[in-house]
Amino acid sequence: MRYLALSLSLLLLLSSCYKEPLYHSQSYVFGTLVDISIYGETDARARLLANQVLKDFQNLHNRLHAWKPISAGNPSELGKLNAAFEHGRSINISPDLAFMLADATKLSVASNGLFNPAIGHLISTWGFQRDEFSAVNIDAEKITALVNDNPKMSDIVLKDNNVYSTNPAVKVDLGGYAKGYALDFAAHYLRKEHVKNALINIGGNIIAIGQHGDQAWRVGIQHPRQPNAIATLDLPDGWAIGTSGDYQRYFMSGGKRYCHIIDPRTGYPVSHTQSVTVLVPPSDHAGVLSDVVSKPIFIETSDNRSKVAQAFGINQFMVIDAQSTILVSKTLAQKLHWISGVKFSEIP
Repeated sequence: MRYLALSLSLLLLLSSCYKEPLYHSQSYVFGTLVDISIYGETDARARLLANQVLKDFQNLHNRLHAWKPISAGNPSELGKLNAAFEHGRSINISPDLAFMLADATKLSVASNGLFNPAIGHLISTWGFQRDEFSAVNIDAEKITALVNDNPKMSDIVLKDNNVYSTNPAVKVDLGGYAKGYALDFAAHYLRKEHVKNALINIGGNIIAIGQHGDQAWRVGIQHPRQPNAIATLDLPDGWAIGTSGDYQRYFMSGGKRYCHIIDPRTGYPVSHTQSVTVLVPPSDHAGVLSDVVSKPIFIETSDNRSKVAQAFGINQFMVIDAQSTILVSKTLAQKLHWISGVKFSEIP
């Protein structure tokens, strides 16, 4: 995770400036590197808190994995739900999963279907359900058929904690939502435990609690085609930042890059964007928005990106397009500390 590694190097540089302890813990959950930094607590207490967060993350990962069973013959909760949808059955689910489905549906509708966790069958057709990515044979007829099936989150009917789908083509993959949900979950837990200062990073989706000594937490923004940062950003209390890019989950075929972000309208991976970063103001939903909103902006054409962002109340975002042109909204450009020599254009 190049963006993550850079962010952490900046944090560790800052840590030498302060007398208060900075506890730092890493693990691998949700298919990515997770980092928890807690400032101002004893190592013993910080370790207990971080371990509980990681335990909660692993539990969410096990329950929400759309493809892997928890153990042999023991499918995940999301796996059971998808099996029920495929066979036209209803199923009782846990209250928090019911909340996630309802929430993801609202966000999908707000994006005009560009954020669409219901396209699990398309994801597996492209091979992006795997841990390792390699080229697949592109089956144009199958892709067209899956698009024509038109699976969408609004096909899911929730009555209390009972759920069914009116479309058997729906297969839910919450990979573009779960990391953000986990960020909000962890931030709520740490605040409840009276932690004043922490930074939680799940594969480049980051939320801040408090600050780092007498300064805000500072994170770096990675260029998708270069090993160095293009800018740094101070992340105040409650703010979240998230990046979606084509540089981690992808394969090459015929000299072309196919990334994991699929346009539900075409069934094909997006090729006109390298990365999108969104900065989200404080709310009890900031983590979720940091994970979700970058996807429809990534998918949408240049003429409509600002309109998509505004539909979610987001006005601070950055796009790096296929030509490596850096485009930044005016309000975000004013907050970034640009690395010398970086050129960018403001988004109108």
